[in-house]
Amino acid sequence: MQFMLLFSRQGKLRLQKWYVPLSDKEKKKITRELVQTVLARKPKMCSFLEWRDLKIVYKRYASLYFCCAIEDQDNELITLEIIHRYVELLDKYFGSVCELDIIFNFEKAYFILDEFLLGGEAQETSKKNVLKAIEQADLLQERKAKKKKTPLKTLWQSQSNNLETM
Repeated sequence: MQFMLLFSRQGKLRLQKWYVPLSDKEKKKITRELVQTVLARKPKMCSFLEWRDLKIVYKRYASLYFCCAIEDQDNELITLEIIHRYVELLDKYFGSVCELDIIFNFEKAYFILDEFLLGGEAQETSKKNVLKAIEQADLLQERKAKKKKTPLKTLWQSQSNNLETM
């Protein structure tokens, strides 16, 4: 996979993951072209299209389009399955994912994608294993947040104790 884009029906980019090195200018141009191309297609049309020297595979879920660019020799149906698996993972994590979940929790959406895909290839096909890794990362993040709060609380308490003794 060369890249994955998530965008709304209004054409707003919600998530982008690039697996090939391109300049920002080129990425913006590609994104603009693909968003316009995909949004202009009728709902009954095939979810695969040839674009430049790549194949574009896309699928609409609710108000979001999930769009992937793959090389000519790659399998379109496997790419559709990858898109679907990513949506399933998002659904499991967020509980029926919606566009707002992606907007306000984009770092989690990227984290889930990074646990699932590596270098544009599916690395972990087990939903259970991906979600377990995400749960562990969430727990670690919570522990770190608690540790950061504790010293401040302790510091505040010691300062208030010092004030009482004065």
